[in-house]
Amino acid sequence: MTKKSTRTATVIGLAGALVAGAAGLQSRVSAAPARRPPIVEVQQKDNKIQIAILLDTSSSMDGLIDQAKSQLWKIVNQAAGAEKQGKRPRVEIALYEYGKASLSAESGWIRQILPFTTDLDRVSEELFALRTNGGEEYCGKVIRRAVGDLQWSASRNDLKLIYIAGNEPFTQGPVDYHAAIAEAKEKGIVVNTIHCGGDEPTWRDAALVAGGDFLRIDQDKVVAYIPSPQDDEIRRLGVELNKTYVGYGARAQEAMVRQSAQDKNAEGAMGGAAVARAAAKASVAYDNSGWDMVDGVKKGSIDLEKVKTEELPAEMQKMSKDERKAYVDAKTAERDRIQKRIGELTREREKFVAAELKNQGKADGTLDVVVTKSLREQAVKAGFEMK
Repeated sequence: MTKKSTRTATVIGLAGALVAGAAGLQSRVSAAPARRPPIVEVQQKDNKIQIAILLDTSSSMDGLIDQAKSQLWKIVNQAAGAEKQGKRPRVEIALYEYGKASLSAESGWIRQILPFTTDLDRVSEELFALRTNGGEEYCGKVIRRAVGDLQWSASRNDLKLIYIAGNEPFTQGPVDYHAAIAEAKEKGIVVNTIHCGGDEPTWRDAALVAGGDFLRIDQDKVVAYIPSPQDDEIRRLGVELNKTYVGYGARAQEAMVRQSAQDKNAEGAMGGAAVARAAAKASVAYDNSGWDMVDGVKKGSIDLEKVKTEELPAEMQKMSKDERKAYVDAKTAERDRIQKRIGELTREREKFVAAELKNQGKADGTLDVVVTKSLREQAVKAGFEMK
């Protein structure tokens, strides 16, 4: 099997997804990681946008991973801006890696990193932990795994997307991509391909067969970032939001540490990731109802009066029931105030950036640009309004 000197780690986005057009958008056509606690999800009846991101983590694709981890929040923000029947969707992200030599041959060099989750801090954490290593890239097989293993919505009203990126021929491996894509279409899943390089016939054909988008990016290109007068305040408020979280249960301490760590990761990433993350934290997509009382009460997933005393944070354990309610209500009001302000600043920022882009010429060729444009167009086709 012939390998290119630069192999691709591929990512896709989806889930944290966002403006500007993409010149690269074409017509439709490890060592084992430490064990993680299981994902705990809150079930609800809202419309969903489900995005499975399949990352080729073979050699020499660190640039693509950098784009993925820094631009996750732009992709999430694009998805969070959708609306159907007056409701914002539940945004779920799943992650797979494939093509890394340190994965097992028995698995086809494929690993499910995360099942569908709304825990966007976990998604960010896992992206920052990814490392590349040479291997075999089986596109058809990883698509089949994602289609078969994940809990895809059965509703045709929901938007179900796979984004797979790489630069080796799409034909590699034991599973014919035509068959894997047919299985995806049976479930109403749209497969989109992202080729890291120029035009590639097998990647274009896969997108054509799937009824998805064939996208092209330069994985080594630096993501464009236009600073704005609003950025410092948006970043500050994004961190300030953390003080409004009221953790409960066994997951709370770990989740709050993770939240802070992903703020730091975003600060150190390229392309204005910290600003985009703050905007995502102010959106409905940033749902921590599995460990946070404010989100839990809003979503109806917990009854404050029934939470066991030992599951409460120390400062609440000696409070009466009325005092506990007042405490959570105050945190809710403070969060609403901060999120509203972030939203206002973000809209001001978008106007500023749009004007700058008009003067400079539109950006293209990076993951955030092509995926957010694709996601927006496919959401509209699926009956969502983009706010």
